[in-house]
Amino acid sequence: MTRGGHLRLEALIRYTQEISNEDTNDAGLIDDLAWIARSTVVDVLQPAELDERLQLTTFCAGLGRTWAERRTRVTGSGGAHYEVATLWISIDPDTVRPRRLTEQFLGIFSEAAGDRKVSAKQRISRPTSELLESGEHLDWTARWGDFDTFGHMNNVIYWSALQHAIGHEVPAGSRLVIEHGAGVVPEDEILMLVDRKPSALTLWWLKPGVDGHPNPMYAAAARVIRHEIGQR
Repeated sequence: MTRGGHLRLEALIRYTQEISNEDTNDAGLIDDLAWIARSTVVDVLQPAELDERLQLTTFCAGLGRTWAERRTRVTGSGGAHYEVATLWISIDPDTVRPRRLTEQFLGIFSEAAGDRKVSAKQRISRPTSELLESGEHLDWTARWGDFDTFGHMNNVIYWSALQHAIGHEVPAGSRLVIEHGAGVVPEDEILMLVDRKPSALTLWWLKPGVDGHPNPMYAAAARVIRHEIGQR
């Protein structure tokens, strides 16, 4: 929980990942266990509070060539309500490269997805040269246990860093988005760049370029906007 007694963002994302894994296992998809997150959108309709019992409901909401969107509704006994949509990329566990959705996967989840096609296009812009030079920088050091079996920083850890950058409780009516680019690997030196505006906060995870300056081709990026719920 946060200092104010609300559910932490990384805990919320961990819950959604666990129910996603359970749903995949229950479906018997033994050849479809390797996925990496491309993006996650969280709509906070009402934050969960301490000791509140939570219920999670999940389904496949759309398909692409090598990806699928999973939506999860999180509701609580005290009125908590989150809507979470994660775009997962199916990867070959041997090459760690995207692969087409298998016939087994499509046979199980196509009915739930219907005809809805989803895009994997990134929507968060790169930081401007002005921001790269004079923007707010945050220190963040990844730990040994923050990386998964594919050598990528776990999706949950980005949400912990985002909560750190926000620095206060996330109010109802907020939309939070994280998009993953090349991702963070153990040997990376990462700079967290923040742009704070009255209506939004944008955060980039940046790697050094060949000239030693931050590369605007971000490893990952996040945005927090209030009062955008319902606008997908």
